[in-house]
Amino acid sequence: MYMVSACLVGINCRYDGKNTLDEKLAQLVREGRAIPLCPEVLGDLPTPRESCEIQLTEDGRRVVMSRAGTNCTSEYTEGARRTLEICRIAGITKAVLQQRSPSCGCGRIYDGTFSGRLIEGNGITTELLKANGIDVYTAETWEAELQDR
Repeated sequence: MYMVSACLVGINCRYDGKNTLDEKLAQLVREGRAIPLCPEVLGDLPTPRESCEIQLTEDGRRVVMSRAGTNCTSEYTEGARRTLEICRIAGITKAVLQQRSPSCGCGRIYDGTFSGRLIEGNGITTELLKANGIDVYTAETWEAELQDR
């Protein structure tokens, strides 16, 4: 059983109210082999919502800030916690998440300046899932990585 970012299976839950449908992942949900979750919605953020990026504070802490400067760290943290809880209940050990997102980004995220520049790093949910033994893949890499196992 997989957990997949809800936006990847056609659910309009992205910050812009849209989705990024990946038909192969949607098929996994239809077959009962995956469950769709959106950590941002689980953190009680609305859809649509202002775009957010992870920024580093002067003391090195990671915070999630909206384009307008609202600190949304608590909502992103709560959404990650709820996502992990659901994964544990469902016995999920693998997740396929949306790239670049401050929640689900895996390997590369936006740099916090809202300029479109990418840096190495993971989103809040990705970090929590990995720290708790859940393998995380991106929509671009999941098939190849899972076929090799």
